[in-house]
Amino acid sequence: MIEELSQIVGATHVLTGKDMAKYTRDWVGKYSYQPAAVVRAGNTQEVSDIVKWANRTGTVIVPVSGNTGLAGGAVAQGAVMLSLERMNAIHEVRAPARIAIVQAGAILADVHSAAEAQDLIFPLTFGAKGSAMIGGVLSTNAGGSNVLRYGNTRDLVLGIEAVLPSGEIMNIMSELHKDNSGYNLKHLLIGAEGTLGIITAAVLKLHPKPRAYATAMVAAPGLPQALELLNQLQEVTGSCVEAFEYMPRHHIGLHKQINPNAREPFETPHEVNILVEIGVTAPRDATPGPDGQIPVTAHLENVLAGMFEQGAVLDAVVAQNESQRREMWERREAAAEIAMSRPPLLSNDIAVPLDKVSVFLEVMKTRLPQIDPKAREVIVAHLGDGNIHYTVWPGSGDADHIDTIMEAVEEEVRKLGGSFSAEHGIGLSKLPSMQRRKDPAALAAMQAIKTALDPNGILNPGKVLPPSAS
Repeated sequence: MIEELSQIVGATHVLTGKDMAKYTRDWVGKYSYQPAAVVRAGNTQEVSDIVKWANRTGTVIVPVSGNTGLAGGAVAQGAVMLSLERMNAIHEVRAPARIAIVQAGAILADVHSAAEAQDLIFPLTFGAKGSAMIGGVLSTNAGGSNVLRYGNTRDLVLGIEAVLPSGEIMNIMSELHKDNSGYNLKHLLIGAEGTLGIITAAVLKLHPKPRAYATAMVAAPGLPQALELLNQLQEVTGSCVEAFEYMPRHHIGLHKQINPNAREPFETPHEVNILVEIGVTAPRDATPGPDGQIPVTAHLENVLAGMFEQGAVLDAVVAQNESQRREMWERREAAAEIAMSRPPLLSNDIAVPLDKVSVFLEVMKTRLPQIDPKAREVIVAHLGDGNIHYTVWPGSGDADHIDTIMEAVEEEVRKLGGSFSAEHGIGLSKLPSMQRRKDPAALAAMQAIKTALDPNGILNPGKVLPPSAS
């Protein structure tokens, strides 16, 4: 096997033994595994040749990009792990068309920098942007903090190149905003976690870089009032709210525990803390006035002042410079560090309708102690899109006990018309949830697609589809 793979990519790019150390565990440390080998492809043709070899030999292939996934989607016990890290080129940024053409191994932060050099942005962002790669981002249909304005990854891609399970190269690198020529195969592969094909390149949609941001921490009496604030800000800014992030009081306290130098967001502690950010591109909103104040910042201050008088806002601090803005964001982006600071943990990445977020949290505040009196909630939420990161530190690490809590969360989410997976994907971690909660007809359709495209079952088997559907 090593000799045959070496003939495809070169001996230095086939790793075994100790050289595979960084590829033997997932980012959160939940899964440890030992691949048979790690092969680092240098181009799409090499990916194709590797997949054709896997079909001939019956070898399982698990693709990996930055390995920052949170659901065990790249676990590769006994498999050949196919790394795309060498395929990291940003081929082109075309400002007039507002597109970037990149390989799957391009790091998200590098794509950000390339776009910003042309006064544009690729708006997808989250805490792992310094190591996450485009291939993994597309394969999980990642979300992040700016979904409210720009959408998920799927909304930011015009075309892709991918190697199918047969080894054939599918080039649908469309640069078109409208293309109604048959099934949307791009959307089929985005979010499939490498089970239906290996994405090797993409055409990404770029957006104008905001000329100014208005960022604030806001304390609200409750989540319904926070939602009212969001809707009002969307109306008065022309839907320019980029982020609307919820941090309850316990998140603020835990952030100060792991970062002793961190400051409180307000002089008086509050239970409902919202990070809101507005981005504007029009010069009239971004050009400082005679007093030096940026119009969008003044606008945000006026809206908050009006809602304060109405009692819909309890307190607010508006960032006056980039340093204060980054301080506010650091508090929110520490969420993963906070969640993983105390094992064991149960990570729920759920979505409910916006006006049901408070309903879910109130129900779980009562139901969780009934299941586990020693359990502790650790919550943050992309409140603007209804995505709740509902982490639980259980009183016991027993697998059955943790699954009982997971089932309770799923049941309450189902009652509210929500989803047990919002942006992290399925991987291994959420296979039981797929089995319990996904519509059986939908599972059957997914399995039919998997079988048709990958009859030998070589691409990332055992992920996304529960065993009974495979």
